[in-house]
Amino acid sequence: MARGKENNGGNGTEVSKHRPLDPSAATSTNATAPAKSHYTVLDGLRGVASLMVIVYHLCEANGHGDRFTQPINHGYLAVDFFFLLSGFVIAYAYDNRWGTMTQWNFYKRRLIRLEPMVIAGGVVGAVLFYIPKGPTFPLIAHTQWWQVILVMLLGFTLIPLPASMDIRGWHEMFPLNGPQWSLFYEYAANILYAIGLRKLSNRLLGVFVALAGLFLLHLAVLSPHGDVIGGWSVTSKQLHIGFARLLYPFFAGVLLMRMGKRIEIKHAFAFCSLLLIVALALPRFGGPAHLWMNGLYESLCIILLFPLIVAIGAGEKKVEGASIRIARFFGDLSYPLYVTHYPLIFIYTAWIAKDKPAPLLSAEVGVALAIVAMILAYACLKLYDEPLRRWLSKRFLPSKQKEHGNAEH
Repeated sequence: MARGKENNGGNGTEVSKHRPLDPSAATSTNATAPAKSHYTVLDGLRGVASLMVIVYHLCEANGHGDRFTQPINHGYLAVDFFFLLSGFVIAYAYDNRWGTMTQWNFYKRRLIRLEPMVIAGGVVGAVLFYIPKGPTFPLIAHTQWWQVILVMLLGFTLIPLPASMDIRGWHEMFPLNGPQWSLFYEYAANILYAIGLRKLSNRLLGVFVALAGLFLLHLAVLSPHGDVIGGWSVTSKQLHIGFARLLYPFFAGVLLMRMGKRIEIKHAFAFCSLLLIVALALPRFGGPAHLWMNGLYESLCIILLFPLIVAIGAGEKKVEGASIRIARFFGDLSYPLYVTHYPLIFIYTAWIAKDKPAPLLSAEVGVALAIVAMILAYACLKLYDEPLRRWLSKRFLPSKQKEHGNAEH
């Protein structure tokens, strides 16, 4: 995402820089191109959203499938927030570089940024696959090791798998690591941006974003469940949900960056974090009798609140201080944490269903799991992701693209 005041005409971008890019930027979770600063507050908000995803999944495991009473009820909207952030940073990093950058080089940069952790998440999912064997995941007991390897290798490509290749029993397009479904849509958005939508004028892009917003609103308000939950299976219904959740936030992020709308307030990271946490944690609205009310709330979050949060975060000019250091740390951790935590959630979910532990014990184990997830993510980041991306950048990117390091997401 971007911060500071920007002037943008058409697809060009002129952005004031608040922090010079340094070699450590290779750890960044944003998509900043070489020679551009990146926006630490927005990185940190990605980290906050990743932590909320973990808390949501822990609550979901204890919620017994009741979407009306589950705590952290709207945690799944973090994915929609990720899409908005991604559109913003992609436009900031690349909009004014297409005169010297080919599509193939764009795809290489995105693959180098995203693919190493896609592979790591698949490996973690395969290693832990058999641990939660039981009635919660009925297909595990009947799955041979070679099937696990095959699904893992196919998962590396982010080609979604049909239900006939499910090996867990939840009909996910990536049964070893559920959250990969959102990365499939992330890849799709990057391709759509590169092959043509980046060429739209701001006016035409605004029309596209407005239509995508209506598409999203229709899904949320008229959904049979009154929410936007879904997108992780290869069915027409689930693909409808997935693309409705993708198109508005991603390209609204692109448009927001181009328009240069920034809101400057004090303590932007703390304020935006609070807004985001409250939005994701509020209880469900309307109840079973008024499903449309919850759908309307979720639409307003995605269409209005999340862009507002990004505009405030993008207006932060501070480059140092305790809050900025915290934002930088969790920003670096966010992508590995999101990609690797869910195999642990599978184990936790099976344990809750089988043993039905007391609430205190469940909470204690949940906290321990979150700590383990953060340690695993940090280890992946420092021992695998960063070194591999640096090597891949040196090996496969043109020299002028790597002279200041590789800082993308």
